[in-house]
Amino acid sequence: MRNYMPKVGSLGLDMMFRTCTVQVNLDFSSEADMIRKFRAGLALQPIATALFANSPFTEGKPNGYLSMRSHIWTDTDNNRTGMLPFVFDESFGFEQYVDYALDVPMYFVYREKKYVDCSGMSFRDFMAGKLPSIPGELPTLNDWENHLTTIFPEVRLKRYLEMRGADGGPWRRLCALPAFWVGLLYDEVSLQNVLDMTADWTPQERQMLRNKVPKTGLKTPFRDGYVRHLAEDVIKLAKDGLDRRGFKETGFLNAVADVVRTGVTPAEKLLEMYNGKWGQSVGPVFQELLY
Repeated sequence: MRNYMPKVGSLGLDMMFRTCTVQVNLDFSSEADMIRKFRAGLALQPIATALFANSPFTEGKPNGYLSMRSHIWTDTDNNRTGMLPFVFDESFGFEQYVDYALDVPMYFVYREKKYVDCSGMSFRDFMAGKLPSIPGELPTLNDWENHLTTIFPEVRLKRYLEMRGADGGPWRRLCALPAFWVGLLYDEVSLQNVLDMTADWTPQERQMLRNKVPKTGLKTPFRDGYVRHLAEDVIKLAKDGLDRRGFKETGFLNAVADVVRTGVTPAEKLLEMYNGKWGQSVGPVFQELLY
């Protein structure tokens, strides 16, 4: 990966060595359930990016972004990242995701406790026994599972759905992220409301949100309002979904509810302290975000 990434994007090594995320993995009960949750999760991933934006510094200075981590993914390797427009096609299902994954260039094959460099090669060729690095060999299920771990879209499908849009952060927000997604996707009413809310979003609008939110966060314009207004609606749906579950989980949303209420992202709070009481030093951030 270290040698291959600079060939396919300018920020791949930054992704490997300079970013930290927190992800939520959610189950699905069937192919149809996967499709609905995948679409809802993808559409709302930029909203999560805005709410949890927490990477405004690079090398000790403001970098011009609220979520530099999210921005880095836009120039890492476009063959294996992004918003996956085909997920919103009527024909989408497991088979279409497999077709996509087969065409994502490989990184490696693991043989005899060693990684065999297969960067840029085709898993389809591997299935035909035509992989140049190990000619004549056919893939195992473990090879396929390894390959799937080298695909990095905003939502990733494995035996579960992986929500990948949020920055890492302090404990209270680490707890808020699963509450956010569980309230939206594990409650049938909230899930359907999300699908209805996002049904007429165009591929161009979804991509616009993906591109702009890392820089402008909740202040990103969208139609007649801003992402903050979307986030207000989404947080309410998440809270309602958690309420209906009946497990007294809504308190975990308080950290992101405060973000929506104030309109100030975690990154903007850090920048305010950097330009104020921290005296333009990032040193105090470690104490500020201590677990």
